[in-house]
Amino acid sequence: MEQEKQQLRQQEEQQVPPPAEEEKDRPEGEETKKPLEKFLREWVIPFGVEVLALLFIIKFLFFFVVVPSGSMIPTIDKASILFATRVHDPEKLQRGDIVVFDSDELGLTLVKRLVGLPGDHVVLDEKGKMTLNGEPVEEPYVFYPSAMAADFTVPEGHYLFLGDNRSGSNDARMWNEPYIAGEKISGKARFTLWPVANFGVLR
Repeated sequence: MEQEKQQLRQQEEQQVPPPAEEEKDRPEGEETKKPLEKFLREWVIPFGVEVLALLFIIKFLFFFVVVPSGSMIPTIDKASILFATRVHDPEKLQRGDIVVFDSDELGLTLVKRLVGLPGDHVVLDEKGKMTLNGEPVEEPYVFYPSAMAADFTVPEGHYLFLGDNRSGSNDARMWNEPYIAGEKISGKARFTLWPVANFGVLR
């Protein structure tokens, strides 16, 4: 009797398929899923997160700008690459700041010196000297003055910009619309990154 039971057990064990057979029964696509999932998890998703973070930084925090002309010489050379921080509230800007803004008239992104805030009365005489609201203004950054006289009264919500290179700058003195609306201002230039010889904080 015992011998018959042992024979039955042996027969049952022989009927159980080996583990290798189970592997054969798996769908073919299952083996390709694992490498794909690993690739997505380790490469695609982290890369996507980094791209989104970079886009967020560029849109809301800072950006780089290439200066299109020599209008800011000697402060900034033509084709310089600048580091700029985003301006979300133009009312916090101060006279003398170097600002990045879009000119609808020229179809360009420009970099100029902010010389007039909303409500300011700015006058340039034939010797290139400036008065602001009736008071003379020292401009140590202007090395190349211009004899072009001009008179501006800046409207509310707008700003007045001139180049440091007054004798070679296409700025508010020549524009049909001399005042730039606050929403056109995108940033404040902080550093010169290139050329390396000019690397440093902008003043």
